[in-house]
Amino acid sequence: MWLLKKYDLFWKDQRKQSKMSEVELSCLAYVKMFLHASTFPRCSVNGLLLSSDPTEGAVCVTDCVPLLHSHLPLALITQLALTQVDVWCAQTQQRIVGYYQANACLSDSSPTPCALKIADKIAEQFSNAVLLMMDGRKMSPGYRVPPIVMYEHKDTRWTLKDKHTIMLRQWEETRSIANQLLNSCDHALLVDFDSHLDDITKDWTNQKLNAKIMELASPANGNM
Repeated sequence: MWLLKKYDLFWKDQRKQSKMSEVELSCLAYVKMFLHASTFPRCSVNGLLLSSDPTEGAVCVTDCVPLLHSHLPLALITQLALTQVDVWCAQTQQRIVGYYQANACLSDSSPTPCALKIADKIAEQFSNAVLLMMDGRKMSPGYRVPPIVMYEHKDTRWTLKDKHTIMLRQWEETRSIANQLLNSCDHALLVDFDSHLDDITKDWTNQKLNAKIMELASPANGNM
């Protein structure tokens, strides 16, 4: 009996660990990352991943904040952006749960020292933080799989995440929305923190773009 209880506890623990490692990426978050990288195709871009349900279990990335498209390693601008986003998250019941980046070189989807440094800072505040790299080689209009590579923080290192623990629901619909916004030039609505610093009247929280994406993703339009 003791052995059976111990065996049962072991598998409960294994299921708990498996659940904790799952990450779900929303349509809103993915589309904005895709548009950010597509808007500045010759630049490295980065941003923060947010969750409105930041539990210690499975991570649901519900939104993202596009940050920079130039001078990614500049610590001062990055710190300023992190501080402002953190304050805004506190006001909107959200939390920073990860970091994303797309490198200027399309064939390179490996994390840069800058990406690792910022992701480490986020992991200090949220233990289940994720690091997401966009794969430029798979971002053509005809791509059929999500062009992302995700890492998780384990034993002070960032390691590749098991792709079976990464969920992007309604992928075909999400891909269609991203391409539709790109083809209609609505990607011009996207404002990253860089653009906000150039013109502070521009809204880096992207409420107009968010509304457009959610409208396209609504059941009334045949999606989601």
